[in-house]
This record gives sequence, C-alpha cells and structure tokens, in this order.
Amino acid sequence: MLELKDVSVQYGGIKALEGVNLAVNAGEVVTLIGANGAGKSTTLRVISRLVSPSAGKILFEGQDIARLRPDELVRMGVAHVPEGRRMLARQTIQDNLELGAYTRANRAEIVASMDEQFARFPRLAERRKQLAGTLSGGEQQMLAIARALMSRPRLLLMDEPSLGLAPLIVREIFRIIEELRARGITILLVEQNARLALEHADRGYVLEAGRLITSGTGKELMSDERVRKAYLG
Repeated sequence: MLELKDVSVQYGGIKALEGVNLAVNAGEVVTLIGANGAGKSTTLRVISRLVSPSAGKILFEGQDIARLRPDELVRMGVAHVPEGRRMLARQTIQDNLELGAYTRANRAEIVASMDEQFARFPRLAERRKQLAGTLSGGEQQMLAIARALMSRPRLLLMDEPSLGLAPLIVREIFRIIEELRARGITILLVEQNARLALEHADRGYVLEAGRLITSGTGKELMSDERVRKAYLG
C-alpha cells in the first residue's frame, strides 16, 4: 500500500532522513522505533506531505504522492494523527470531528461516521459539546484518533499515541489500534514505548540518526540483541 524509496529530508543543512526505504502492506500494523530525534516523526510528516522530500519517491498504491498537497492525500485515503494531538482547543468535540470530515460532502454519511466514533469512544459522546481544550490528555488523544477516522482512511499514520498518558489509557489506545486493524485499516505507528509497539506490530523498522538500521517482524526485533539493549531495557 505504501512504499518509500530512497527518501531523504533536509532542514537547512541538516539531513533529517537519508535514503529511507520502507514498505507497508495493506492490513498491517507497522511500527517505527528509535531514539528522540531519529527521524520517526519526520517520516510520517513527509508521507502526509507536511514536509517535502529532498530526494526519493513516496508511493501510495503505486502512485507517486511526493508532490501532492496534504488535502489531496486525505482524499486518497491517508490520515495523520499528529504528535501532541493538535486539537482546535476552542472548538467542541463535535466541531473537531466535523472538521475531520472536511473532504466529504454527504451529510448523512458524515453523521453516521460521527455516531460510529461516539460508539467507539463513549467518553467523547458524553462530552460532545465540551471544548476540546478542556479535555484530559487521554480524551484528547481519543479525539485525535476519532477526528482522523472521520475522513474514512485506509492508511492511518499515528505519531506517539501513548505519549504522556496513564497506563490504563495506553492500554485502551492499543485496544483501539487492534480494533482498527481488524476492520482492515492499515497503520504506520511511531511509538516511544518500543516494547508495546512491537508486541502489537506485524513488522517494524528501527531508525537511527535519519537512517534505517534494521527491520523485521515484531517478534524478530524484540529478540534482536541490539534492539533489546537500545530500546527495550
């Protein structure tokens, strides 16, 4: 479904990514792990066209998307749950969800999608008229995921969904990830909790200083001595 071929990203004189090659097959959960500053978030941002590659190709279902606008990519079926949630704090939960469906026109289908998200996240349903900025961190993360799902994506990019959340909420977020996988949504996941990410991932890639150093199934990476020492404790 997704393929990066020799993708590089440069910020001024700094290479954030260099010659990255990775692939995500339909229906998979694939995770990117690595230290802070390794280029994980940049990888998601270049895929969703929030930054431009300085070299290489990005293919979504065989089409080169490296020069498309972000909104064009959303219409193709790609959604991004950004690090830090990025809520519209002064808008309600319902308003944020409405904006997640901005590429869609059928009102009845949008309402049905909103009902689906409220069924998936009952806490949001109870607070639908509450301002997003007044929610807890866990509730904001749920809203960020629900907002992305309002565009009906086939590929979901998730950046640090467990960051700063209590263990109980983290378990709920990963339960949702498993549910989405079961529904056929493909997920590329950046996650600080490498052990948890690899336990739920079909495959993973390890980034160091903007370069991929190894890859494998979740089980293979969890048993790799280098990965264990660097990221699993």
